Amino acid sequence: MTYRYLTPLLLALAAPAAQAHEVWIERDGTGPARIYLGEPGEALPPGGDPEFDHLKTPQLLPASKAAMARKAGYLEVAVPAGDVRAHDDTVFAPWGEDGKKEGVAYFARAGRAEARSAMPFEIAPVSAGGDRFVLVRDGKPVADAQVTVISPDKWTKAVRTDAQGTLAVPLREKGRYILTASHKDEAGGETSLGKVAVLHRIATTTFISE
Repeated sequence: MTYRYLTPLLLALAAPAAQAHEVWIERDGTGPARIYLGEPGEALPPGGDPEFDHLKTPQLLPASKAAMARKAGYLEVAVPAGDVRAHDDTVFAPWGEDGKKEGVAYFARAGRAEARSAMPFEIAPVSAGGDRFVLVRDGKPVADAQVTVISPDKWTKAVRTDAQGTLAVPLREKGRYILTASHKDEAGGETSLGKVAVLHRIATTTFISE
């Protein structure tokens, strides 16, 4: 089955590209970060996802002036050692009727060396290097929320956070894992492309299990 279940059906009908796609970061050791736009639960098409051109200016956190090189399917950027974070609310323009527009904001992280969150929506390790994570929204843990675990061989499993907003990642094999979560904010908010009545936040975290 195509990987489509992280956002509601109405969003799928209104903006299929936005609802089906996520932004995630991959990094090997202390090498450059690779920032992707696509469907992490699916094999990346040759040359990158068809919507990849929409990913233009993700913002690193902390801010960086390092140049991003556009490769075949990802943006590559040199970053300091440690966890890598980026956010972007300009990938897809707001959609819908005036006064009812919806938008999407992406929050991506690679690594689990820091047991803290730094973005408005983030999946962070409970302890450095650990396999237990917490979903945080606006500085507070999110209980009973769905987080999808994608293993290196693209096996997926939906896990719900507990009362403290935490979940244990089922590790099956060595390699890169991707965690994804989404939240529909009916209160809306301001984005770089204007105010929206509904804001869809989508978070990803990747880490390597050895």
